[in-house]
Amino acid sequence: MSRESMEYDVVIIGGGPSGLSTAIKLKQLDSNLNICLLEKASEIGAHILSGNVFETRALDELLPNWRELNAPIKTKVTKEKFLFLGKTKSLSWPTWLLPTVQQNHKNYIISLANLCRWLAEQAENLGVEIFPGFPASEILYNEDGSVKGVATQDMGIDKDGNKKDSFEPGIELLGKVTVFAEGCRGHLGKQLIEKFELNKGKDPQQYGIGFKEIWEIEDKNHEEGLVMHTAGWPLDNNTYGGSFMYHAENKQVFLGYVIGLDYKNPHLSPYDEFQRFKTHPAIKKIIEGGKRISYGARALIEGGFQSLPKMFMPGALLVGCDAGTLNMPKIKGSHTAMKSGIIAAETINEHLKETKDLSIYENKFKNSWLYKELYEARNVKPSFSWGANFRNYFYRNRPNFI
Repeated sequence: MSRESMEYDVVIIGGGPSGLSTAIKLKQLDSNLNICLLEKASEIGAHILSGNVFETRALDELLPNWRELNAPIKTKVTKEKFLFLGKTKSLSWPTWLLPTVQQNHKNYIISLANLCRWLAEQAENLGVEIFPGFPASEILYNEDGSVKGVATQDMGIDKDGNKKDSFEPGIELLGKVTVFAEGCRGHLGKQLIEKFELNKGKDPQQYGIGFKEIWEIEDKNHEEGLVMHTAGWPLDNNTYGGSFMYHAENKQVFLGYVIGLDYKNPHLSPYDEFQRFKTHPAIKKIIEGGKRISYGARALIEGGFQSLPKMFMPGALLVGCDAGTLNMPKIKGSHTAMKSGIIAAETINEHLKETKDLSIYENKFKNSWLYKELYEARNVKPSFSWGANFRNYFYRNRPNFI
């Protein structure tokens, strides 16, 4: 089948924080680069679950004047709570006893979807071509085995795989470098990790599932700027998980629950555990009388430092959660994803201008604060395999894991 092809200097797959940061940084380094970014959703942000406690460190590097550019980052964290839940009661734990990485006093409560839409505007203003509604379905290779680009999905196919009258073949997008920024368990990223053995000698990747809901609650229950986390009920001592509740502006709260997918009980339903959690008196009193206006679920990558694959290969790079840069104990991955995109852009710029090998990405990564941050948190997730008793000890006594 003949397909139309378009050639670029750089092709980026994914319109999340890492992909958009890569595009913006590349244009900042060389405004003459031809860059396209593919996003499978109908628009940037459409597949991103809103509700995020955001650390601005990477954004400060990428766009230091983000405040003047009216970034959708307004609600500062003003108060924090941490609760241990029993079946009907709760114990509030002093947040100053929590590890420093789990404290949020310098962070902001944001809609990550709105932040990505704003980042997309900055990218387009710099000349990046963004194509929403075009999922990349196939990796293309050169004769020497290096990544050549991607092909978008064929359109007009019925449920049996037959071509309809409206059939249109996908388009080939070819780049000197292709950046894969699909997020957790990106289907193309998984193919690349297997083909190039990028995870050779690494620990197996670990995953969690996160449920998130946006609620509009009564004014009397709303504390703008409050960040609350819980551990304990309804999960048993052998199941890793916990909740978050972020009080945003406009009487909205972002309510969510995360459960590690290494749980032992085969009958456990993560969704049902989330619904049970909302019946706890400490939670019910906040959302009672409110209205749920949005909801969804996402896989989370939780393996951390020991599970990071090699992130470069001939003709391509992995960034963000496609590579696994989420900081699990911080419960944050946006700033780390953005930093990985910045490093990728610097690597690509040197690769195109000075013909340096893409393997320099590894050295740049290891010399960054991102590497240091993930390294310092390397022992937290492995220690949780010892059960909830150790996790409680971790929170109470702040052992030197971080």
